[in-house]
Amino acid sequence: MTGAENGNMLSEQLTLLLLFFPLLAGLFVLIFPRLRSRDLAFAATLVQAALTGYVIWVFDIYQHSGLLANMQGVVEKAWIPTFGIRFFAGIDGISILMLILTNFLMPVIVLSTWNKEFKNPSLFYFLVLFMQTALVGVFTALDGFLYYIFWELALIPIYFIILLWGGENRVRITFKFFIYTLAGSLFMLVAMIWLFLQTGGQSFGIDAFYSLRLDDATQRWIFWAFMAAFAIKIPLMPFHSWQADTYTTAPNAGTMLLSAIMLKMGIYSIIRWVLPIMPDASAAYADVVMIMGLAGVIYGSWIAIGQNDLRRLFAWSSLAHVGLIAAGIFTLSRSGVQGALIQMLAHGVNVTALFFIAEILQQRVQTTRLDKLGGIRKLAPVFASVYLIISYASAALPLTNGFVGEFLLLASLYEHNYWYAAIGGLTIILCAAYMLRAYKFSMLGAPAEGQVFADLNFTEKLALFSLVGFVFLLGIFPQFIFNLSDEAVKFLIWHLNNYHGTP
Repeated sequence: MTGAENGNMLSEQLTLLLLFFPLLAGLFVLIFPRLRSRDLAFAATLVQAALTGYVIWVFDIYQHSGLLANMQGVVEKAWIPTFGIRFFAGIDGISILMLILTNFLMPVIVLSTWNKEFKNPSLFYFLVLFMQTALVGVFTALDGFLYYIFWELALIPIYFIILLWGGENRVRITFKFFIYTLAGSLFMLVAMIWLFLQTGGQSFGIDAFYSLRLDDATQRWIFWAFMAAFAIKIPLMPFHSWQADTYTTAPNAGTMLLSAIMLKMGIYSIIRWVLPIMPDASAAYADVVMIMGLAGVIYGSWIAIGQNDLRRLFAWSSLAHVGLIAAGIFTLSRSGVQGALIQMLAHGVNVTALFFIAEILQQRVQTTRLDKLGGIRKLAPVFASVYLIISYASAALPLTNGFVGEFLLLASLYEHNYWYAAIGGLTIILCAAYMLRAYKFSMLGAPAEGQVFADLNFTEKLALFSLVGFVFLLGIFPQFIFNLSDEAVKFLIWHLNNYHGTP
């Protein structure tokens, strides 16, 4: 079943290293607070990115004998054998894209903090690296119990990052965010335990769950138990009310973690845990979820157009983009799932850049309000040029990363229902409207007399130019991503089309 069994170079030791290196590095940063925490954290994220690059290099894209056939670097150890719980993890063509997203963005996220001083920096960077381990765990776990542990662990560091370093009203907003996400997770836990019992109490393994043949009624309630957790995390309407306040209250690095990576836990988990285990329920409720996603497209875009604060505008924009991704997945088509995967990468890159741009504005002029900005393009042309490129990418301009995924998502929606495609297509038009409006008011015009705005420094250029590189790399050469994920997506769709539950 695994790449390791076929002599693949992706070993279980490498998977374990990817899982636990960030945590070990974070503990080192925490234990030795007198050392330069930021530099150590940045070095650790670079090592993790290099490990991920090696995983890509040795990953075998041509294995194709079943739904889990592309799973490589598998770690499978007895953990709590009394309850059939294993330390079971591995990497396939879907999870490797999430590792790319997580581990290539983390150095940029740390770089974005270079000009900011934190109280107790060793704790801050420990929490960032701890969260990296939890995210990698979610994207590689193949045991339901282990997956749930990592899912909840990811909530702990971001909770304290917002609570300790967030802005005004952070206690109330963080508590709301925590309650929302924890409540949804408890529904998922109940469903996970029920699935375990259907294996005869033998296994939490995803392979055992995939082998279950559940009747229609059972699938439906389990579907919504899982979706309660995932719809909140993404978020989908009407489970979105925590998002804008949390994104604007969190410190900038926390907002990047939430918007660029953490929300992808929900989208990824739908592909990994919902569609293959509950395919009949997924088909039955596809239109419901698509309508929820498309409602987010319209609502998020409409609210974004009226925003005067860039951070809130970018938060509402994120709701619109992930709504389209979720809608595309539930077309249950190859183009929909592939489009969702590449769009998750594109959204992660773009939203990281956008919130970094907002942070630079906050540091330079102490505001992100559009009515207090303007004239910056003449003072900082490099900064303004990067901002314009990212705005175009967000609006899915051809040859940028946003175009390929949105094209596939809209094509899949058109095949399902052309009215859905028409509504989904509004995300491009409306995104162009609010992004270019924001650019006009923040960058264009004549500088005020005596206005000063320094252009990008070295670390800011390094971070933002890296993100711009990803914008064009994904936009011009998307086939690389398709090659990595194609076998896994192909067999997922085959499984959906050939699943037969019990009557």
